[in-house]
Amino acid sequence: MRRRGVLKVIFGGVTGGTIGRIGSVATATDGRPADTGRAVGADAASGNAPAIGLETLASGMQVPVDVAFAPDADRRYIADQDGRIYVHESSGRRDELFLDLRDAIEFEGEKGLLGIALHPDFAANRRMFVRYSAPRRTGTPPDYSHTFVLASFTVSPDGRRAVRDSERTVLEIPEPESNHNGGAIRFGPDGYLYVAVGDGGGGGGGIGVQSTGQDVSENLLGSILRIDVDGREDGKQYAIPEDNPLVGTDGLDEHYAWGFRNPWRMSFDGPDFFVGDVGETQYEEVDLVENGGNYGWKIKEGTHCLEDGCSNRVPAGARSGERLIDPIIEYPHSGAGVSGVSVIGGCVYRGATLPALNGTYIFGDYQAAGRLFAATRSDDGGLWPTELLDVVDEDTTKLGLVLSFGRDGDGEMYVLAIGVDGGGFHRLIAV
Repeated sequence: MRRRGVLKVIFGGVTGGTIGRIGSVATATDGRPADTGRAVGADAASGNAPAIGLETLASGMQVPVDVAFAPDADRRYIADQDGRIYVHESSGRRDELFLDLRDAIEFEGEKGLLGIALHPDFAANRRMFVRYSAPRRTGTPPDYSHTFVLASFTVSPDGRRAVRDSERTVLEIPEPESNHNGGAIRFGPDGYLYVAVGDGGGGGGGIGVQSTGQDVSENLLGSILRIDVDGREDGKQYAIPEDNPLVGTDGLDEHYAWGFRNPWRMSFDGPDFFVGDVGETQYEEVDLVENGGNYGWKIKEGTHCLEDGCSNRVPAGARSGERLIDPIIEYPHSGAGVSGVSVIGGCVYRGATLPALNGTYIFGDYQAAGRLFAATRSDDGGLWPTELLDVVDEDTTKLGLVLSFGRDGDGEMYVLAIGVDGGGFHRLIAV
């Protein structure tokens, strides 16, 4: 595909570790030979994707990381990693904050306000959920970095303000290190809340079967959790769906799927559940997640073994013999076309503005340099063909660092990014 206007932007005050990976788009960072070929499973020269533009709807944010769409009004909620949530309406971004959590969070590197989600019955119950990094709370060891917090707030009847003292803590998880926090929260079509949790960071979340991604009995790290926020049981502020895969076994009941390193962003398209899992030194991946699935970390990175002699089964330990599920999308940290350092999971496009992209999974990389990616379902069940989207030249400067994507009730898509004018919220449009 033709590429125009290669973008090179240096940002002060925004760390490369925001999404769990620091490195160069063009070179591998661990001394291994750089892959200078085309992205695995990618077709970066097909020219099938249409040219698109980016309509800027809001700007002036620091690190915009998530967006939620009100089901009952022309209103969007935009979360900034620094702890502020903004209201965006047809007239633009309101000056009055929807919620200010700057006094409650730790904002540095990969810590901060990381995710928001509206209850499926938000129009009636006015419940919003947030995921943030807090200073160590009771129950978090003194040598740990911070506490993972999932909390709910009540929203005012007009939808423009969260009631600050309505906060109710739903879940806390001790975080051993400052990085690999995950952060995404999304309600699924079943009405349950799915919570992405990273492997705990530090030295990569353990080694092989000792990784937190492969440990479902001792902690909730390295997994996607699924909980019922409308119930309470066993002294917890939530209930466990009865069909969670480890109910009645030795594992922790909250787990839905595991084997993740840093699942930063995720989305649903009907029953399909997409999770972008940030890689380590060579490959990025997007997984199509199922109940009870094991996605391989830290036995595999993408489709590639990290240990000699590994296969598509867990080699040892409590989960010995369990099948490892390969990603549907994989791309390298170097080479032309689809490449990067930290995958930013996106959404399947279902809108009317770009009909040629209907059913296409649109996503990106943290170090975007003006690029967005598109993937289409494979005919043979293998890796999905992936290519660069043709972003018009004048809009590539809005995509220095891509942080998140969103899809509204009409299926139209949006991207949250940092560009030459700072943090912005943009809608994908036809040109």
